[in-house]
Amino acid sequence: MSRLRLGVNIDHVATIRNARGSTYPDPVRAAELAIAAGADGITAHLREDRRHISDADIEALAVITRKRGRPLNFEMAVTAEMEAIALAHLPHAACLVPERREERTTEGGLDVAGGHNHIAPVVRKLVDAGVRVSCFIDADPAQAAASQAMGAQVVELHTGAYCDAVREGSSDAGRLLANLKTTAAEAARLGLEVHAGHGIDYETVKAVAEIPELAELNIGHFLIGEAIFVGLTPAIQRMRSLMDQARIGRAA
Repeated sequence: MSRLRLGVNIDHVATIRNARGSTYPDPVRAAELAIAAGADGITAHLREDRRHISDADIEALAVITRKRGRPLNFEMAVTAEMEAIALAHLPHAACLVPERREERTTEGGLDVAGGHNHIAPVVRKLVDAGVRVSCFIDADPAQAAASQAMGAQVVELHTGAYCDAVREGSSDAGRLLANLKTTAAEAARLGLEVHAGHGIDYETVKAVAEIPELAELNIGHFLIGEAIFVGLTPAIQRMRSLMDQARIGRAA
């Protein structure tokens, strides 16, 4: 089984910075530390309300990730503003996500099947510009098929519901994990690269990492939170180790 990549989302370094309206802590410094600690890429979500990552952050992250030879995964709403920013900076990848101004975090996957006419033109423009397009979807084979049909090269499966169920001790956890596995298998069959993310922590990463079709996990909030107690480098290194152990165990 191939090595599972780890993308580290540094949004909430910016959240802490913005709480005081200062220049510290610097998300770009966090990205450099994450790469040194073993991150295979950096993820950042430029929200419409700019609640954490700023336009200047994206510009600086685009520079540093190219310099360090790591991909920048630009999470974005499907809007004309975000499309223009993505086309200006040409990140390695753009992950299309749903966004509501009142939400505290992304609450579900993008309805690709229902939003084809709105989403497909954005996918085409980004792909034509050389950006690798990912659709952030719920664990639903129909959404994977819709993503493939409109030209996305990647789907990222929303793992939040599964991770919440595990933490709450819910009996739904098994069913939700099965849905992730089914959707990953179907997406891979369709020729899509399959990623996963949202809500993953040390407790939930093993079962997710064992899904053989997955090529990458994107993890942010938990790692930044854990870094408060142990530091960013040890937090990332432990997650990297748990991912590797899960893959080794699955292969055995």
